[in-house]
Amino acid sequence: MKDHQLLAYAPGMIEPGTRITQMVQNIDIAPTLLDAAGIETPPSAKMDGRSFLPFLSGGSTPWRDHILYEYHWEWNFPATPTVFAIRTERYKYVFYHGVWDRDGFYDLQTDPRERYNLIDVPSCQDQVQTLRERLFDELEASGGLNIRVQRPLGERLDQRKNRR
Repeated sequence: MKDHQLLAYAPGMIEPGTRITQMVQNIDIAPTLLDAAGIETPPSAKMDGRSFLPFLSGGSTPWRDHILYEYHWEWNFPATPTVFAIRTERYKYVFYHGVWDRDGFYDLQTDPRERYNLIDVPSCQDQVQTLRERLFDELEASGGLNIRVQRPLGERLDQRKNRR
């Protein structure tokens, strides 16, 4: 599977050619930079990410076995529904809270570009149900299902006019 890549350069800290395969997210970058600078993440920062510096320096640390994704509908972008997803090394389950969208289930090992939605394939139903339950259990425990409605600010994307 071809994932996005991040280039890291720190002579004496990161061996040239180092590649890490753990599921790292953008939320892990700030804690990693703080760790590299020798600064403890202040508890008041309430960061969800963790430092992946041990992997960059050739070590190891206990790490996540899945990633959660949340996108909550925004007034400015009304065509994009609320989306929740869970991704493991092999599978990805996507739940759309919208009228026009269809949930997704992908086998990233055989279909890394997510071209074939397996959500209705009978042999996948146990895995779909397992990931759906895990996703909603974790969202419920973290408060992710408590969706706040924000005050409308700015222009709505669907109401913008071409200005010349």
